[in-house]
Amino acid sequence: MTAAGDGPWLDDAAGRLVRPFTVSNGRTRPTVALDLVSQVMATGATPLGYLGPEHAQALERCRLPVAVAEVAAHLTLPVAVTKVLLADLVDCGALTTKPPAFHHNPTDRALLEAVLDGLRRQL
Repeated sequence: MTAAGDGPWLDDAAGRLVRPFTVSNGRTRPTVALDLVSQVMATGATPLGYLGPEHAQALERCRLPVAVAEVAAHLTLPVAVTKVLLADLVDCGALTTKPPAFHHNPTDRALLEAVLDGLRRQL
């Protein structure tokens, strides 16, 4: 039985019915450099050729600029698989990507310690 809104790819009892490596056709490395906070956005161009349902779901999520990590969370796929799917969409011109604009130094010690403290409180 499928969970509401999840289509045939998820099952209430069994979880994901299609293994993540199948979604990316066994590929583990994206053709485009993406990190967790890279911003991706749909260009409006129609992708040529066949793309799987996960590609379509990712493209739908990218109507507005969104981080790679957010797309992975919405697709309930590992980030590595999501990066491959997003790279496919960039390669066919359906997505554009840009590095995030940091307002802070991403290696600022105080910022990293605050993140670590927050993670420790969650555990």
